[in-house]
This record gives sequence, structure tokens and C-alpha cells, in this order.
Amino acid sequence: MTDTATKSAYGELIEAATVRMERMLPGPIERIWDYLTRSDLRGQWLASGDMDLRVGGKVDLTWHNDELTGQHEGRPEGIPAVHSMETTILKIDPPRLLAFGWNGGSHVTFELEPEGSQVKLTVTHRRAQNRGQLLGVSAGWHAHLDVLDARLRGREPPMFWTNWTRLKADYDKRLP
Repeated sequence: MTDTATKSAYGELIEAATVRMERMLPGPIERIWDYLTRSDLRGQWLASGDMDLRVGGKVDLTWHNDELTGQHEGRPEGIPAVHSMETTILKIDPPRLLAFGWNGGSHVTFELEPEGSQVKLTVTHRRAQNRGQLLGVSAGWHAHLDVLDARLRGREPPMFWTNWTRLKADYDKRLP
């Protein structure tokens, strides 16, 4: 858990199959927007890949989670070293809103709201297909946001897979 969350770093189930997380991040808003939309910056905390910034624009995401922290650790069994996804942008209003599809018919929305020198980032993942996907995306977004938060503050991020594994067990207890 990070000390920069608004209330709690843990996501909450806001409706069936929808999890929402909020983080307070050091701004300005354009900086956070760049970390969402620029492949070189997004690749430091989530996944690299091209993003055509328009409704209907193509989004290519490629995860290299083993490389996010520079620390060597074991990857959970059954998870590939590299994972890719192609989707499209559903909504965009720079630098405040970005939404795109996700594997299995779900989708994710990023909302940015300046609050003084900080920016509130709200990540909402909707229409998880089943409990397994809900647990995976909850732990995944949480762990990736922990890396983003550390990067933005110039800190060493937590070991990704160790954090993700712990968080998945936590979400298994927290979410119905």
C-alpha cells in the first residue's frame, strides 16, 4: 500500500464487475497524461506500445512486467514473460480522460483531476468477465499504480511480481 492514496490504495468494487482505484500523484496534469499516453513513459510502469489518440484509434500494449523494477524475481507460474494486447480508444478528452477496451470485453477508464500541485488519478475497470479477471485486474492495476507512483516520485518501485501476488491474495479476501 502507498501513502499517496486518497483513503486507501486498494480498489473498491463500485458495482458488479467494476473496480475503481484512486491515487494522488505529483503533477502537473500534463505530466500524468504523458505517462498514460506516451509509449516510452507508459512502458516504465504499465505497457509500451503505440496509441492513436482519437476515438476509434488503435492501442497496442505490450507488457514486460519482469523488467518494470530492475529487480530480478520469479514470475508466477502460468504467466508469460511478454504479453500483448491490441484494442481501441473508446473515449478521449486530453488531458483529463482516456478510455479503451480490454481483453474479454471489459474496458478501463483513466480520469485526471488537478488538485493543487497534485493530480487525482482515478482508474475504473468495468465489465470484468468473471471473478478471476476481477482479481487479476484489481491486483494488476494496484501493482502497476504502485510502480507509477514510485517512478513519479523518484523512488525505487516495489518488486512487481511479489507485490502483485500479495495484492491478488488481498483482493481475494476483500472482493465478494
